[in-house]
Amino acid sequence: MTVILGIDPGSRITGYGIVSNNEPKLNYLGSGYIKTKGKDFPGRLKLIYAGINNIITQFQPNCIAVEQVFIAKNADSALKLGHARGVVIVAAINRDLPVFEYTASQVKKTVVGRGSAEKIQVQHMVRNILNLSSSNHIQADSADALAIAITHCYFNQNILSRR
Repeated sequence: MTVILGIDPGSRITGYGIVSNNEPKLNYLGSGYIKTKGKDFPGRLKLIYAGINNIITQFQPNCIAVEQVFIAKNADSALKLGHARGVVIVAAINRDLPVFEYTASQVKKTVVGRGSAEKIQVQHMVRNILNLSSSNHIQADSADALAIAITHCYFNQNILSRR
């Protein structure tokens, strides 16, 4: 069994989702988000780092899958997103966890079948893939993080099947 921690990084909200891969079945283990406040950007990065470390301690993942930086319209937003990603990657590397990166369009295409899918479609398909009831409310950033973890499982299975 492999436990994957998917991360949807953000400087204000960093979503996370944990799945286990018992081929061919994926199991939902948990999800949530790390919410930061205030104008102290280094302090927000510290909260993200501490939150990721707590999640790693709690769930003991075998690897981390994180969304790659997209081209943002606002350069400042893109830089802040890059910093948040960097904090997540450092937290993983400090725990000797391998890090895998996927673009938003790879994730959407894997989970929904279209690289231009809407967030609501991603949430719906994540719920279906993980066999979650509609009573399980999954916040958008958490659903994106679960979709990233699912994408890693899919890519990892394809890599393994080629050997």
